[in-house]
Amino acid sequence: MKVTANGLQIEVDDTGGEGRPVILLIMGLGMQLVAWPTAFVQQLVDAGFRVVRHDNRDIGLSQGFDHAGVGNIVWETIRHRLGLKVRSAYTLQDMTLDSIGVLDALGIAKAHIVGASMGGMIAQRLAATAPERTASLVSIMSSSGARGLPGPRREVAAMLMRRPLGKGEAELVAHSIRLLRLIQSPAYPQTDEELAERLIFSMRRAYHPAGLMRQMLAIGADDDRPNVLARIQRPTLVLHGEADALVPIACGKDSAARIPGSTFISVPGMGHDLPPEVCTILANHIAPFAHAADAKDQTP
Repeated sequence: MKVTANGLQIEVDDTGGEGRPVILLIMGLGMQLVAWPTAFVQQLVDAGFRVVRHDNRDIGLSQGFDHAGVGNIVWETIRHRLGLKVRSAYTLQDMTLDSIGVLDALGIAKAHIVGASMGGMIAQRLAATAPERTASLVSIMSSSGARGLPGPRREVAAMLMRRPLGKGEAELVAHSIRLLRLIQSPAYPQTDEELAERLIFSMRRAYHPAGLMRQMLAIGADDDRPNVLARIQRPTLVLHGEADALVPIACGKDSAARIPGSTFISVPGMGHDLPPEVCTILANHIAPFAHAADAKDQTP
């Protein structure tokens, strides 16, 4: 369903459940709300939560920003490496206000904010911006964005710069599978058929590569978040895969170090994806952490 959030039309999925504590799931770069596996959502519902997912602006079925153009990715990357300000059509703080707007539209006063990758960056900003709306924060496979942190492995960075061999669905799926193979959880590999099924479903739901590029620039422009993290006062859990080839584990450790009182948990064999086994591990950490935060809030 569509809601008006921060003045935009944002696509939302809400499991419902009046009176249940709410978990807001925020997905990463170029990924749609359906990238949160249905089984993972159900695990959280079974644990007693109402779960809300949404397509970030400029991706999926939410409002796009094609009128803003894409910008010169190569030049902006050079600017970033030189320490200059990256220019972007919008910021991660704008996307944070979108997420708060989703809570407003659904009449939700407070939620457990859970974000993956770029979604973790948005979740971090939400906890710092609106602590009164944040029951707890869970940052998954994400980063503080601090300069000097390691980037993707060389082969992953090279793959990110390659273009698909064609514009047809088969070529796009094959290209995406090659990338996913490089960043997958080595302890929990998925078959090409499983990956292709998920990719085809997402592409047929919505395919908007220009939005991905604008979101990438928004990440590059988000240069003050390392200092913002010190303002977070809500209970925080940082989860990161030990085998993450896209956002190395040092990035998650740095996030946790910058957030006062946070808890860091590494996940052996986890990369930068959400296979079923990893989803179960994450849910088994998130659910008790969120319940404990609620119990602490209710203690006189």
